[in-house]
Amino acid sequence: MYLKKINSLLAERIESGTVNFSIPREWFPPRYEGTVKLSGKWIFVNPYEFGSSICSFILSRGKEGVNYLQPLSRINKETTPDWIQKANIYGAFIRSTSAYGHLHPDHYDPMDAEGYTESGTILKMLFMLPYLSAMGFDAIYFLPVTKYSDLFKKGEIGSPYSVKNVFEIDPRYHDTLLDGMKTDEEFKAFIEAAHILGIRIILDFIPRTAARDSELILDHPEWFYWIDVAELENYFPPKIPELGFEIPSNQNLEIIYANPDVQKHLKKFKLAPNITNPEKWDNFVAANKNNPEFLNELAKTFGVITPPGFSDWVNDTQPTWDDITFLRFYHDHPAEAAKYLKNPASQPPYILYDVIKASLFPGNEPITELWKTIEGIMPYFNKKFGVDAARLDMGHALPVELEKSIIQKAHKTDPAFAVIAEELVMENDEKSKKSGYSGILGNTWWMESRIEEGKLKELCYKVLPNLKISTLGAAETPDTPRAATRKGEKLFSKFATTLNYFLPNAIPFVNSGQEIFEIQPMNLGLDNSEEGRFVLPRDDRFYGKLAFFDHYVLHWNSNDNMIKLISSLSKVRSENLDLITPDYLRLLFENETRLIGYLYWNSKKGLLLIANADLYNSKEIFIDLGYYTWKEKHDVRWRIRNYREDNSLWKTSGTLNFTASPGEIMIATIE
Repeated sequence: MYLKKINSLLAERIESGTVNFSIPREWFPPRYEGTVKLSGKWIFVNPYEFGSSICSFILSRGKEGVNYLQPLSRINKETTPDWIQKANIYGAFIRSTSAYGHLHPDHYDPMDAEGYTESGTILKMLFMLPYLSAMGFDAIYFLPVTKYSDLFKKGEIGSPYSVKNVFEIDPRYHDTLLDGMKTDEEFKAFIEAAHILGIRIILDFIPRTAARDSELILDHPEWFYWIDVAELENYFPPKIPELGFEIPSNQNLEIIYANPDVQKHLKKFKLAPNITNPEKWDNFVAANKNNPEFLNELAKTFGVITPPGFSDWVNDTQPTWDDITFLRFYHDHPAEAAKYLKNPASQPPYILYDVIKASLFPGNEPITELWKTIEGIMPYFNKKFGVDAARLDMGHALPVELEKSIIQKAHKTDPAFAVIAEELVMENDEKSKKSGYSGILGNTWWMESRIEEGKLKELCYKVLPNLKISTLGAAETPDTPRAATRKGEKLFSKFATTLNYFLPNAIPFVNSGQEIFEIQPMNLGLDNSEEGRFVLPRDDRFYGKLAFFDHYVLHWNSNDNMIKLISSLSKVRSENLDLITPDYLRLLFENETRLIGYLYWNSKKGLLLIANADLYNSKEIFIDLGYYTWKEKHDVRWRIRNYREDNSLWKTSGTLNFTASPGEIMIATIE
């Protein structure tokens, strides 16, 4: 068992350790029996003693003879992915979520003077498991954990989405406290620990793109697109003045290909180097097999390079995505585009809006070996590490057959393996379900923040009750502004976080840092602008930094947080999961834009949710419970009021009258 191995290794090193390793207050477990030193507001421990204590605690919760390095569904004898409908998910990015200034919490160095790894590591995520478990989370969604590239990076460090090797855990997630262990072993130990605590692991996989220096290139350069190195400086998606901001379609394809800039763009592409000079390529591979900088040598030797990616929307204002490139799914050009190419047979494979929207514009000759490789990613992590689920990045842009086969192969390996679609459009719920997905990313984070425009009401009353597939109930995601920066700030964050625990067809999702009211976004990808990165005070050490591309540490040791609230929400939700379904839902206050009222009632018991979405004014509430329940008397036990646990009992003859404070959500059970 890998967790036992880590525990033994840490225990052996306790005597050599020093009580100089600071940890956030939030991570500090109750009733810790190890040596502790307090210095102002900081907590210091012996890292080996602390780590061994955490491992021992988790191991004590395990059952003898159970192999926890297998999916939790297999341990629980589950045969469908329906478990995800009841999940409570915490989103994490190992590099930033578990980063901390251990020697001096006011400072940060990825590797400090004592040799402690201050950047996030798998081991420190393991340290956080009791903290996450205490809040009631039973699933952790990780941004990509696979090996990423440093080449063409957008900030101080590479993006996790610039995947260099999709089958290898990034070695930078190794912790120096575990010198002597391999990163794979550390990740296996983490999976074991999570499964012991009943927490499932969801990974993020990116099948449409790869790092521009992907390790796949040396074995399969024909799986990539190539341009003349001399064209790199002027490489950009061509603008089409005759069109607006739109996706490629059969109606606009002729206009796109007739554009002079598109014609110039097509001439920039070259054949793969193994095709132009096979013998020279074989010699190059032999000489560079273990060279991490091989792409620079490739460009010098062959005069070609992988091009940057860009949006599949025509006239998108986004700059090129310089750290990634697109994988090539077909030997031939898109069937619809071939008629507009002057010389299809002599045109090297190229990237254009339609090409990268392969779901709409497929070719006729799939690159079978690439498809098989992509189809094998989820089964690989399921079998080797016991990973329970995945989010499929940009699956809706893949060839339709490939998207479906990825999910089918995952389910063939593990029938209970859940796959979440990166689908932001709620109206595509039925399509996602038919494709085999178990849930979608959705856009609750967008609609919930638009209270005045009526989008919150629309979400709660029209969209969610009618979904054919569950969506993440998220006030924020790694790509969006932080909830605490929306109008209403911390109050809105508490409001939206609470609401998401009781919405129909919604899976609660809390983004790391959300629980401590972090305000700095991790990325600017959705509903944000360049100005959105500058929300921290100018004197903050991470002012303007984005965790996707820069070193970043969450603002732990917070005096104001939602940790107890989230724990209470998890408890109330888990006790009433059987009620939180559209089948039992009665909608209250249908004509009130800023009031959300739900009564889940199964004829014997119910769950009442009252949400005052007016963040500045109180609301007088009157509810005739008997109208909905056909009962004369009710026991109303309040569970959450003023964002705190409550246990007060109201006995009523049928009606409820009370005042909801600005932005308040009240939860009660009804009998």
